[in-house]
Amino acid sequence: MRATAVRRTALAASAAALALLATACGGSSDADAKDGKGEKGAANGSSSAPKTPAKALTAAELETAALAQGDVKGTKITKTGPADEVPADGVKVDKEACLPVAHAMYGVAQKGALATTKRRVIDEPKTDGKKSLEDVAKGEGADAFKDAFNLTSTFVALHSYEGTAGPDAFTALKKAAADCAGGFTATVAGTPTKVVSMAEEKITGGDEAVAWTVTSESDGATAPVKLVALRKEGSVATFFAFNLAAAGGDVKFELPTAVVAAQDKKLA
Repeated sequence: MRATAVRRTALAASAAALALLATACGGSSDADAKDGKGEKGAANGSSSAPKTPAKALTAAELETAALAQGDVKGTKITKTGPADEVPADGVKVDKEACLPVAHAMYGVAQKGALATTKRRVIDEPKTDGKKSLEDVAKGEGADAFKDAFNLTSTFVALHSYEGTAGPDAFTALKKAAADCAGGFTATVAGTPTKVVSMAEEKITGGDEAVAWTVTSESDGATAPVKLVALRKEGSVATFFAFNLAAAGGDVKFELPTAVVAAQDKKLA
């Protein structure tokens, strides 16, 4: 395939996924997010909700448990800011049953959340002499696009819930993912994003964890993103990951397991 065709296809496919991440990974401020945002998922199975209220971390404890630079090798980790905030009533869906999934994608906390903090985790560019973004712009070939954009960006929302609210939110997300596996449309700030499918993937961690590949569509082009949820006692972390090169179909996009494992360790 000619380089120009590869770039056109990849960029068109990535448009849908970028729409999902425009808010979730838009800001670059180091200000903490204190309001609701987060969720997690699975399509099948029941929650291992404790029979007694799970431990709820304070805002200070949650901040300590959040990811920091150096926790995940080969990445840059920063706090998010006001530009990353999406209010719960700012997320609209065409199918009410799918709202917990849409909330998870945009880091919106569910009822009962006591505190929230967020992080952005981005792969560091690989300095191995491969073609740069400038090479891609000059039409240096399909491999240039793949090499330059094969970086994963993960938006992490960590919430502390009181009582059984954390396990309940986890269970609600799993049910919503199962009900909406065939797709739905989410709209934020007037921009609609069409999700065409949710396929469950395997992941472990915490007291319970779930993951999916979420496929979005725009102008006939599809793009995959990854959604993961992890619960440890009363804390729930959600991970929303995107890889631009994968949007063009040139790279196999894996779950952000290293990021999930690092967060699981800090919650232990």
